[in-house]
Amino acid sequence: MRDDHPLSDPLGLARGGEGAITGTVVCAAAIAAGAGTVDSTAQLSVAILGTVLVYWIAHLHAITIGNAMNRERHPMLALRTAFVEALPILGASVVPLGVLLLMRLFGATMRTGAWTALYATIVLLAFYSYRAGAAGGLSRRGRLASALVGALVGVLVVVLKLLLQH
Repeated sequence: MRDDHPLSDPLGLARGGEGAITGTVVCAAAIAAGAGTVDSTAQLSVAILGTVLVYWIAHLHAITIGNAMNRERHPMLALRTAFVEALPILGASVVPLGVLLLMRLFGATMRTGAWTALYATIVLLAFYSYRAGAAGGLSRRGRLASALVGALVGVLVVVLKLLLQH
C-alpha cells in the first residue's frame, strides 16, 4: 500500500507526477542555458534556483487562481492546496543541484558538474516515466518504452544545450 500523504514525501520526488517532471525539465534547461554563460558553480546554482523558483511561483499562482475560479474555493484555501501540489517543482531541483554541488566538492570543473547534473535529470525523467508506465499497467516492455521516452526528453535538453553553446 502506498502512502500518498504529502508529509511522507515532502518534496514530491517519490510521487513524481507533473510537478516533479516539470521541475526536472526546468532544472535541466536552467543548467543547459546557464552553464555556458556563468563563471562558477555558485553562479550556476543561483541561476538554477532562481529559474526553478520563478516557475514554481508561476505554477503556484496558476493552480491557486484555477482552483479559486473553477472550484469556487476561497483563494486562501486554494493557495494552501496549490502549495502542496506545486512543491515538487522546487523539490525536483534537489537531485540535479545536489549532483552539481557534490561534483564541485570532489574537485570537478563546473562544466563536468553541469554535464553530470544533466545526466542525472535524464535518469530522473526515465525513472518517472517508468513509474508512470508501471502505474498505468504497462507490460515490462511498455514500461521500458515509457522510460525511453522520458530519457529522450532529457536528451532533447542536452541537444539544445549543445546547440546553444555553438
